[in-house]
Parts: sequence; structure tokens; C-alpha cells
Amino acid sequence: MASVEWHCEKRTYLKNESFAKEDGNVPETGCLSIIVLGASGDLAKKKTFPALFNLYRQGFLQSNEVHIFGYARTKISDDELRNRIQGYLSSGNKGSEDVSKFLQLEGFLTLDKAISEHETSRNTSEGSSRRLFYLALPPSVYPQVSKMIKNYCTNKSDLGGWTRIVIFRIDHYLGKELVQNLLVLRFANRFFLPLWNRDNIDNVQIVFREDFGIEGRGGYFDQYGIIRDIIQNHLLQVLCLVAMEKPISLKPEHIRDEKVKVLQSVVPIKDEEVVLGQYEGYRDDPTVPDNSNTPTFATMVLRIHNERWEGVPFILKAGKALNSSKAEIRVQFKDVPGDIFKCEKQGRNEFVIRLQPSEAMYMKLMVKQPGLDMSTAQSELDLSYKQRYHGVVIPEAYERLILDTIRGDQQHFVRRDELKVALGDFHASLAPNRQWRV
Repeated sequence: MASVEWHCEKRTYLKNESFAKEDGNVPETGCLSIIVLGASGDLAKKKTFPALFNLYRQGFLQSNEVHIFGYARTKISDDELRNRIQGYLSSGNKGSEDVSKFLQLEGFLTLDKAISEHETSRNTSEGSSRRLFYLALPPSVYPQVSKMIKNYCTNKSDLGGWTRIVIFRIDHYLGKELVQNLLVLRFANRFFLPLWNRDNIDNVQIVFREDFGIEGRGGYFDQYGIIRDIIQNHLLQVLCLVAMEKPISLKPEHIRDEKVKVLQSVVPIKDEEVVLGQYEGYRDDPTVPDNSNTPTFATMVLRIHNERWEGVPFILKAGKALNSSKAEIRVQFKDVPGDIFKCEKQGRNEFVIRLQPSEAMYMKLMVKQPGLDMSTAQSELDLSYKQRYHGVVIPEAYERLILDTIRGDQQHFVRRDELKVALGDFHASLAPNRQWRV
């Protein structure tokens, strides 16, 4: 996701480096209109509306303050839209009561007029109009849609307030619980501090696997492929958090400063350290061109040229239609020098963070086998979230990032210079005219 914002009372366009939380004149309470553009699409149905519903159910969206508008090219009625998304809303133990109340928050009307009528009906006070546009749309239409919102859907009355646009762009992974935990793990635990460097770590693997293919989404996926769809955004964001130096504070700008430094330190990728592939049957999907060479699998080695990570390979792997589904970070430590127990054959020490499914983190280490013999075996110190935090619901990444946008917190959104480095330098290394092993 990315976020841009207009402060309506100033009539100025703000880049995503600035945010309302840093301006005391912009309220974070009052009438809130959430507009989902692309409301009839797959992303809105499976991710956006369920995230909004969960925020509503947990009390973050009060029905007396918020109104949700669905906007799409498809000509469907309010009831038809509600029927489309109802099956994706999980009601938990409270039955269908919450679902029914939530679905009444939606409207599908002429957009600006409908929003203004809603704000007027709520007796919105001056300076308290809040409009959040969520673009569940293809990236190719972002500029045109953003321009239309700026010209026609920012608040032109005397109410003032803010207008924010949320774009599903690159980093909803930053909202995942275990990714959020990376900063705490690295910088709040003493025993990690002296180990997290090239002297002790042999390699870092960041892996994304899915056991299903594109399933009719070829119209989108074939334009981007696995590198742009997964590696350049999600996995590269995780790499930044694994490799970054400690920020001077938890302020969004300080965290993003350190992430940019990591990206700027990545050296050009070598031809021999990239492998691409395409799963059998990909071209059989009716939404995929018969002659498509778009990769559905990629593995590559990134190297960071700085004092902490010189010589440590960061291995990024991503693929669809594989034999399992998971996303995880594996930090493999170097072999113990002068190993008197001959442990090398049993495996290295390894710290694993499983992002999904079944969130967990565990450390592989050597222990003595119980008994009279001095024999060793590899075991695990395991923190499984389902077992340790029994009954605690882990929020979806979309819930966290939408709530961050409403609150005015940009910590988990990508800044302009970070995006430029990630898109520009990274893609220059993966120029399309280069020949890769497939």
C-alpha cells in the first residue's frame, strides 16, 4: 500500500512524505467516509471489505461516524454488491448480526454528491470532514483516478478536513504481525545484537511459496510476473527490516531512512545468481497469452555492500503452483569453529520466522541427546503464536494499514525515495534484455 493526502482546508497537494498526524490543524475525529474504488473486483471482495468489517467489529469504525461507499464500473445495485461480499465476511461467534449492520454502512451513489450529503446529514463540524479513498484497482489507472478524485471529490465546502488516497501498491506485508515483530526482535533483545552481522550469519533466505497458480488472474499477473508481484515489493520490504541499522527512534521518517540506506547498498545482481521459471500449465489458463514467457518462479541472490553485511548472500525465492504454501525468513548461522562434537552433519543453527500460515518463530540449535552417551541432536526452541497466544486473533495486514491511514500513521508506508530506489535500481539490475537461466 501507499498513501497520498490532500489537506482540504489548505487546498494543497501533499506528497506521501507528509501526513496529517504531523499537522495539529488536521483532525483525526469526525465524519469519516471510506470510498472503495473497484468495489466489485477480486481484491475488494477478498481483502478490502473483510478488513473494513473486522475493524468495524472490533470497534475501530463506529457506525455513527463512518459511511462506506462502493464505487465501480460494474452496474450493480447496493443489494447486489452486499450479496457479493457477504460470504467473505467472517462473523465469528456473534452470528450474522455484525455482518448485517456492517453491510448497511455501504452506498453506491454518485460519489461526491453522496459523500457531501452524508457529511451534511451528520452535522459535520468545520474541519472534521475525513475522506479515505481506497484504490482496489490496477496500477495503470492510478494517475487518472487520483486526478479525478482531486478535481471532483475533495471537499469543496467550508467543512475542511482531509482527503487521503490509499493505493494497493507494494507493501501490505509490512502490516503482517511477524513482520511487525522484526524491529522488536532485533533491537529489544540483547542476545541478537552481537550476532546479527557477517561475522556470525552465513546467509539469509526470504521465501514465498504458494501451492496454487493464478486461477484466472492472468490479465493482471502476466503484466508483472513473480518478480514485480512478490519479490520487488513484499520480499524486498522484509529484507530491509532484516538488514537495516537501528533507527534513532520509532518515528516513521527515521525507520524509512534506514530502509532506504539498505536499498541503496544493494549491488547489481549477477546473471548467474538468478533463476526464473514458469509452472507447467500456466499458458493453459484462458487469461494468459499462448506465447507468454512471464516467470511464475524466481530465485535470486542480493548482496548488500556495507560493513554489517559484506559477503552475506540474501537469497530471495518466490513461486506459484509449488508443493506448499508459506512465507518465512530463515537466518542461517555459520558453523561452529573447532567443532568437537562433529555437529556439522546435523545442520546449522538457524533462526526461522514463519510469516504465514500458522505464525511462529523458532531457533534450531544443538542439544545433548538424553542418555548415557555423549551424542548430539538438533532440536528447536519454538514459539507458536496459536499455542502461546491462545484465543488472540492476529489482525490481517490490510486491517492494520487501513487503520494506520485513518489515524495518520505512515510508518508502514513506502516513501518516495524508497520507492524510487526499489523500482529504479532494482529493475535496472533485472533489465528485460538480459538472458536468465530458466
